[in-house]
Amino acid sequence: MGKTSTVLSDEELIQLIVNEKNTELFAMIYDRYAEVVYNKCLSFSKSKEEAEDLTHDIFVLLYAKLRTFKHQSKFSTWLYSFVYNFCVNYVNRTLKKKKEKFVNTDDIQQYAKDEISDDEILKLEKEQLSEALGKLDPKDRMILLMKYQDDMSIKDIMEHLEVGKSAAKMRVNRAKKKLMQVYNSM
Repeated sequence: MGKTSTVLSDEELIQLIVNEKNTELFAMIYDRYAEVVYNKCLSFSKSKEEAEDLTHDIFVLLYAKLRTFKHQSKFSTWLYSFVYNFCVNYVNRTLKKKKEKFVNTDDIQQYAKDEISDDEILKLEKEQLSEALGKLDPKDRMILLMKYQDDMSIKDIMEHLEVGKSAAKMRVNRAKKKLMQVYNSM
């Protein structure tokens, strides 16, 4: 091999892991990304233990799915989408199993014509904001977390969701409006 783990890029490591099925090399990917993955899982879960379980499950599945990484984007970008999709699916499965009823945002027919400003969102009281986020559809929550927690630009959101600029802007604004509606109804 000749290169040390600090010299190998993520993409080089992935290629070696896929070609050699080397779990020791996969441990390097784990070391690089475990904390980031855990933090994302924590934002979707109700406890640290649940976030740890999700993180473990993600890395088990990730090892099996590494061969699907096509090198069309940076590995970190691909992993970010992988984690978000896993967490959204997990939340949806959990909600379905528990038959919990959250605010049905699909019934909202009319949205205000003006966009909700970032300042309006940032001024919301933290505890109520957290509760309102918990009541949102996981896909809306994910978009808002991308924008505000992860400080992603519209361009970054476009890449992760694989949509155009106007669609990304529309989804962010729609999620903000749903959040405000839930927040104001509490």
